[in-house]
Amino acid sequence: MDRAAVVSARRTPSVPECNISTSTLAFDHHFTTTATGLLLLAEIVCGMLVWILVGGTEYFRLSALCWVMFFAVVCWVLTVCLFIVYLIGVHNRIPQIPWTTLSLCVNCSAAALYLVTAVVDALSVDQAIRGRHNYNCWAASAFFAFLTTLCYAGSSYLSYRAWKTTEEGQ
Repeated sequence: MDRAAVVSARRTPSVPECNISTSTLAFDHHFTTTATGLLLLAEIVCGMLVWILVGGTEYFRLSALCWVMFFAVVCWVLTVCLFIVYLIGVHNRIPQIPWTTLSLCVNCSAAALYLVTAVVDALSVDQAIRGRHNYNCWAASAFFAFLTTLCYAGSSYLSYRAWKTTEEGQ
């Protein structure tokens, strides 16, 4: 065997090359133990309960509950996306985006609109017959909507503190 064949044999991996790219994103185990991470998880769980409880009923008969369902799902999807961004460290990899300002805007908007949604949800409970499936689900969803509002208010406060610290540092 000539020398070129020996060098080529050493470079050739025993496993076929599959063009697999590696990512520089990392899972931040510490994030889920911070106040921001815990509030985001609470928003995800409580928000999911809101739209599941409303979605399991005949909510489409009341236009007010259609708003509750729409807003709860949209807000839940945005919160899950924001949670993933922070969990895998995208906010550190893309510094061009003002993440603290974005978080502040999302959380303040969600807190204000979720308060409206919770009130609409609570007022819609009277449209159902007490003790029936719709009544119980709508009452529970109103409770979780108010709880979700509190979570977003807490996140708004934390986002404001982070934003203020970032603005003072510049």
